Amino acid sequence: MANSSPAILPISNPQHTTDATTTTTQQSAVANSAVRSLFSQIAGTVRSGLSNSRPWPELVDRTAFSKPESISDATLRIRKNYAYFRINYLSIITVVLAISLLTNPLSLLLLAGLLAAWLFLYIFRSDSDPPLTIFGRQFSDRETLVGLIASTIVVIFLTSVGSVLVSALMVGVAIVCLHGAFRAPEDLFLDQQEQQGGVPGFLSFFTGAAPAAPPVPARI
Repeated sequence: MANSSPAILPISNPQHTTDATTTTTQQSAVANSAVRSLFSQIAGTVRSGLSNSRPWPELVDRTAFSKPESISDATLRIRKNYAYFRINYLSIITVVLAISLLTNPLSLLLLAGLLAAWLFLYIFRSDSDPPLTIFGRQFSDRETLVGLIASTIVVIFLTSVGSVLVSALMVGVAIVCLHGAFRAPEDLFLDQQEQQGGVPGFLSFFTGAAPAAPPVPARI
């Protein structure tokens, strides 16, 4: 009987598998940390801004309402009331937007999915992350960005999301303008910072005035 050669057993590289698993775990931990940091910063900014809002009873004081004498008087009232009740007005518009989205679940899901796509496919991706692969095809960073922009245009302009957002904004702005036009501002006193157009803490997240937050591996 002829001597048979020993069977060749497949050899796996446990070190390579372990390294890949470790890298994936680290990337997931970094992404989770970045998301927590972002939402923590947003929550802190919102809390700081709301703490600077005017008392709501002062906003709805019925004794302060009167009919404006003219369109110019109404415009002047809106400007003064907006400078004083800015945080309250922004809160009202935000609530109107939230109610509109909650009453339109499909628009809410589409908007949430779009936001998640931007966060996880572009903003929180670092240079060390592997290219995005879909159905065996790899997409470069530029292709991913173009795809996200195209998806945003489709979701905002070709679905109900755009109409819901625009309608909610129009309703919110209309409420603010009506209140500002009929609320007599003679009893309101602005401090020097507000008279000079200072930006309150509620908007500091968008203007860069918020306190420094932990570094986020963003790709903006």
